[in-house]
Amino acid sequence: MTGPDVATKSRTVELFQEAQSNVHRHTDRLFANLMIIQWLAGIVAALVVSPRTWIGTDSQTHLHVWVAIFLGGAITGFPVFLAWKKPGDVLTRHTIAVAQMLYSALLIHLTGGRVETHFHVFGSLAFLAIYRDWRVLVSATVVIGIDHFARGLFWPQSVFGIATASHWRWLEHVGWVAFEDAFLLVSTRQSLRDMYEVASRRAVLETNNARIEQLVTERTAELVATHQELRGSEDRFASAFEHASIGMALVSPEGHWLKVNRALCELLGYTPEELFTQTFQDITHPDDLDIDLAHMQSVIDGKAPSYQMQKRYLDKEGRLVWVLLSVSLVRDADGKPLHFISQIQDITERRRAEASLDAVQGELIEASRRAGMAEVATSVLHNIGNVLNSVNISCAMVSTKVRNSRVGSVMKTAELLDEHSTDLAGFFANDPRGPQLPGFLRKLAARLEEEQSSVIAELQLLEKNIDHIKEVVAMQQSYSKGSGVTEIVNVADLLDDSLRMNGDALARHRVEVIREYSKVPPITVEKHKAVQILVNLIRNAKQACDESLRKDKSMTVRLTGTEKGARIEIIDNGIGIARENLTRIFEHGYTTKPQGHGFGLHSGAIAARELGGSLTVHSEGTEQGATFILELPLAPNS
Repeated sequence: MTGPDVATKSRTVELFQEAQSNVHRHTDRLFANLMIIQWLAGIVAALVVSPRTWIGTDSQTHLHVWVAIFLGGAITGFPVFLAWKKPGDVLTRHTIAVAQMLYSALLIHLTGGRVETHFHVFGSLAFLAIYRDWRVLVSATVVIGIDHFARGLFWPQSVFGIATASHWRWLEHVGWVAFEDAFLLVSTRQSLRDMYEVASRRAVLETNNARIEQLVTERTAELVATHQELRGSEDRFASAFEHASIGMALVSPEGHWLKVNRALCELLGYTPEELFTQTFQDITHPDDLDIDLAHMQSVIDGKAPSYQMQKRYLDKEGRLVWVLLSVSLVRDADGKPLHFISQIQDITERRRAEASLDAVQGELIEASRRAGMAEVATSVLHNIGNVLNSVNISCAMVSTKVRNSRVGSVMKTAELLDEHSTDLAGFFANDPRGPQLPGFLRKLAARLEEEQSSVIAELQLLEKNIDHIKEVVAMQQSYSKGSGVTEIVNVADLLDDSLRMNGDALARHRVEVIREYSKVPPITVEKHKAVQILVNLIRNAKQACDESLRKDKSMTVRLTGTEKGARIEIIDNGIGIARENLTRIFEHGYTTKPQGHGFGLHSGAIAARELGGSLTVHSEGTEQGATFILELPLAPNS
């Protein structure tokens, strides 16, 4: 049973008991009056039936009159007293029941046992049934039964009106009383059931009324609180509206200014009265008006709850004012548009700052590109420098050989022969130098031939070195000219070009290069950015190997394909990277090298993102080597 049901049940019992108590009190007072009346009636009856008794010529008041007065008064007095002093008490109603039956017995005696008087018993029982208490009927029945038994046995004339009577006649009278009691008990039970039903209905009504009153009270309190909150909310909105640091306005669906705050007036240079005579369309920049109206109509049509846009107003002086406009729509109960709530934030300075930032960003991008190309150029210059050393050595050797050449002896021999040209036979026969001249010429020819071979070899090496310089410069020029232009390239060729740019440095530092190329389809990419990243990664790997001071320095260049493009791994067995530095390795300005600038890897990561790919790093820790992973898409937007 739930709480409300228990309360209703308890209230039903309470009301039922209260109704019983009221019935008992009212019936007690009813019997108090009735018993006084029947006492007086008994006295009158005694006076009428046998007022006097005669003894010869003398007469006196009959004993019945005195019995009616005094015995009847005794029977009536105590229950009347209890009825007025303790109405509703259990003792009171049982005393009244006993007294009423005793008074019926008195009346039967006073009338000499007349049958008519016995009906007073039945009437008394009917009146006692008003108590709706079966125990009262039991008390009355017991008393009248004892009376009829005792007087029927010892004084039958006083109860039956005859001197002698059957000893069982009292049972007849008691039987009729019991017969009436049966009906009265049924009636009492039904009456109590009706009383309980009435009490139950009243309890339900009271419970419902209490609930309704509680609901009304709560609803009233809620309405009062809601009203107060609404008033407070309206006051807060009005205060926030007026004192907001940004422009606030209420605008009609047609565009008329309905309410504006101080910040908006200061922003646009108009007074509220001046704005109320215009629409927002009048002061909106023409290039922004159509977009603003389209957004506005979309909100009115219910396609969007609100909208936000950057737009330009023209202030009172005709100057452009950039604002961030946020608009929402208020509708009435029927869903019809009432007005727009507009929040207007001045972003003129922010737009100027953004323009400056865009310019600076463009400069940074260009600087990044140039820095990236500088990395490539540095590698190119390293390679060219090494080749130029060879060129210088070759030139010095050729110069030395030319300076030390015996070609001057040929001139001296020619001059000697010219001197004796008129008599060569005599010169060879008579001059001691003549016979030596053929041998000298043979030795000179052999020496010149040897010099020629050496010079030709050096010139060939010089030509080869010059061609290498031309090739490297041409490669650098091809990548620098490709800035901003995407091309379809073979990734393996891209890797080989990047390795060639660092080839001499890798060879000089004895770093073994291991190529592990898988077949990968060509990709569309900006070559100069890709080379910028690869040259920097290869150079870093070479430096990491060199700093490790190990003899078996190696760098693995691995190329594999992915679903989206190509995956390039530059793996070295160098000094590695501490775990705490892995998250910072690509930060601008962060470097672990004493003379590093911390820009190479940062610019490489930016370039990888610009290419639509990514640059990541993995290392197990110091002295564990490192792996840099460059992932490039098949195409920039793939």
